[in-house]
Amino acid sequence: VVCAGGAVALGGVAARAARESAVASVALTGAATWAVVGGTSLAREARAIGRALEAGDVEGARARLPHLCGRDPQALDADGIARAVVESVAENTSDAVVGALVWGAVGGVPGLLGFRAVNTLDAMVGHKSARYRRYGWASARLDDLAGWPGARLTAVLAALAGDDPQGAVRAWRADAAKHPSPNAGPVEASFAGALGVRLGGTLSYGGRVEHRPVLNGAGRGVGTRDIERAVRLSRRVGWLALGVCAAARRIGKGRTS
Repeated sequence: VVCAGGAVALGGVAARAARESAVASVALTGAATWAVVGGTSLAREARAIGRALEAGDVEGARARLPHLCGRDPQALDADGIARAVVESVAENTSDAVVGALVWGAVGGVPGLLGFRAVNTLDAMVGHKSARYRRYGWASARLDDLAGWPGARLTAVLAALAGDDPQGAVRAWRADAAKHPSPNAGPVEASFAGALGVRLGGTLSYGGRVEHRPVLNGAGRGVGTRDIERAVRLSRRVGWLALGVCAAARRIGKGRTS
């Protein structure tokens, strides 16, 4: 809470300092958005792994996987790596793109920085492990709260922008609540239905094996080519979210002016 509050306060001070100049205000907002929204790096890392898999370089793909997520790469074959990438693209579309845009629309620069601080803390210490259990829970719960609206918007937009809107909604309604994360569940289920693939199942983090429920069990297994499909869906969702959040911000400012 202290770290997140500090980020919000820093953003508030910067926004207040730039308020007198339209150019400075736009530049500050643009810089904060560029620093916080991670859609470009997400697509770059996912595609790099996809290229390695397409070239038959499974070891190269394993070496790059930790750049994208915390899975144990040595426990995964090519299809397992592809599934990990698709799941990470889905979840990070919410965390690194849409969630940040939502809080930028709600709170401007302070909202952007505060959301990124909360999300980063959760990634660092919000784990169910003995090392972080005593204090990581607070970061995890705060991240769940902050990520709630962005996750639902991501799931809605994935259904609208995907190849199978009905499948996305069906998977979301049937399977989202089975996921241990209240925010990753709707997003991953909607992506799974939109792409027509099956996500979830057994995975390994830091030597700890988890058996998660399957999302969109009627879908097929994930293959290498689905990485590019997931990235393209993520990009479409990001652009739609930008439009929605920009419009919401404009309407909100118009009502308060």
